[in-house]
Amino acid sequence: MRRFQFEYNNERTFIRELDKLKMWVKRQMVHGLLFHIFCETVDKERIKTVCDYLEKYFPDADYVGCTTNGNIVSGDKGQSDICVSCTMLEYPDTQFKVLQLPLEENSLEVGQRLKKYIEENPWVKAVELLTTINGISMTKFCESFTECRKDVCIFGGGAFSPDINANDGFVFSKGHNISTQGVILLMMGGEDFHMVTMHITGWKPLGREFTVTKAKDSRLYELDGQPAYDVYYKYFHINNDENFFENSLEFPIFYKHHGIDILRAPTSSNEDGSLNMTSAVDENVSAKLAYGDPEVIIDSVKEESLLVAKFQPDVIDVFSCAARLVYWGANDVGRETMPFETIAPTLGFFTSGEFLRTEEYVNQHNVTLVIAAMREGDIDEDREVYHMLSEEEKSGKINMIKRLTTFINAVTSEMEEANRKLAIAAISDALTGLLNRGEIQRRISRAVRENAQTDMKISLIMMDLDDFKKVNDSYGHKEGDNVLIGLANVLRNTLNDYDIAGDIGRWGGEEFMVLLPDISKEKAHEIAEKLLENLVSIDFPLAGHQTMSLGVTEYINGEDVDILTMRVDGALYEAKARGKNCVVMR
Repeated sequence: MRRFQFEYNNERTFIRELDKLKMWVKRQMVHGLLFHIFCETVDKERIKTVCDYLEKYFPDADYVGCTTNGNIVSGDKGQSDICVSCTMLEYPDTQFKVLQLPLEENSLEVGQRLKKYIEENPWVKAVELLTTINGISMTKFCESFTECRKDVCIFGGGAFSPDINANDGFVFSKGHNISTQGVILLMMGGEDFHMVTMHITGWKPLGREFTVTKAKDSRLYELDGQPAYDVYYKYFHINNDENFFENSLEFPIFYKHHGIDILRAPTSSNEDGSLNMTSAVDENVSAKLAYGDPEVIIDSVKEESLLVAKFQPDVIDVFSCAARLVYWGANDVGRETMPFETIAPTLGFFTSGEFLRTEEYVNQHNVTLVIAAMREGDIDEDREVYHMLSEEEKSGKINMIKRLTTFINAVTSEMEEANRKLAIAAISDALTGLLNRGEIQRRISRAVRENAQTDMKISLIMMDLDDFKKVNDSYGHKEGDNVLIGLANVLRNTLNDYDIAGDIGRWGGEEFMVLLPDISKEKAHEIAEKLLENLVSIDFPLAGHQTMSLGVTEYINGEDVDILTMRVDGALYEAKARGKNCVVMR
């Protein structure tokens, strides 16, 4: 079994990779091909392009895929939003078979269909699940696999979205439509096929025990007879607002389920103090809050990777919770996934839930790393197992006080970063990243107030895209957004070229405002002409070259802010009246 991985950046480089892969396959004894397509995007057209090319170049190969919160490429966080992995079978007895089924709330049909297929096909040794979750309880889904043959490994991950707060993940496979409520069952096996699975947490219980006094399905109502949310506010001061998910993600509920340690992360809080969880929480069980300990995580990875290395896998599948990506950050998450890449080529993604069968039960995990290692053929008893450890891993454990200090510092830093992002979001335009109208107005007013003490010049440039409605009507709002973003970039880059620290805001729709402190209107007019020139030079994919009209003015000592903005607005509309694509100064 071999595996090749590459990221999709554009059609040209993708075709080049497929050409190389096709030539390699022709020279080898390959008995089957399977592609995984993991997509940190919900752009269905881009995904369809990838699928179409795979069907063209490898018409006999199957493919499966889903949306993700991030892709795992060569043991680390992928850089592109689409990752393609090709797994090649080298033994003629090894088989893959793909089923895609609809998924309904509390449906038992998936497990029944799988059980029947396994009974009819004794070659099946493992099943990989790619499933949507999208807010539904997966309890019945997991229970539906209980009656499947006990020696069959079942593992996988829940499709997610690049936006951790969104519920728009989907799955897809060859010959089937994209499904926002579906599951892919990838059966694999054969006489020469071998697999081992495991899960890793590294999250540790923290503080006192609570009793789950009220819970139903995926809703946790009470801990110790009090609203469950109160615990998160009391111990972590996390507010019951739209940011609850991101702030609480790293502090899951820890308890035993089917005899193993399980983590359950809250996804949102409700007005009554109940919590919506990633999966069902058992009632009348003891539970604790948990936190991630970096040293314990690394130790757990080291221990399990040694076991994987002894298995001598050909390839490894990794399903890691999106919470772990949030915990480590994109630059450091490879600390826990890269060790497996040193053993065998990996594929995987950051999930909305991880699935793994332990004994007869399939459990939905959260904040967990699920590993599935597989190979064709027997272990080479003469092969020495090497497992290289970094100097950091060799250094041993640090004392508990330092561990807790590291944890507290990490949480504090993350909360500060979350607050910083919230503060930025409150004053920013969501599409362009520029200041929103309220903030640019506030800064103009502040500049006018400061002018009374400093007598500093203040100039404004106001602009409006010409005939922008035609862009949206002709090419769609996506292309319209591209034009707005393009103009925002022109504004930023042009001011950078002039080395001017001005303020740029989206005034509304296709109107933008630039505040230029300590700049005369003559200099502002020069900058406006350059802005016009730089915009016209852009050739947008569908909309082509675009123009805009601009007004320029300078603050007159003692005048009202409203008069200032009305004057620059008047200059802008005079530019429109003159035939557009020009600058008027008043």
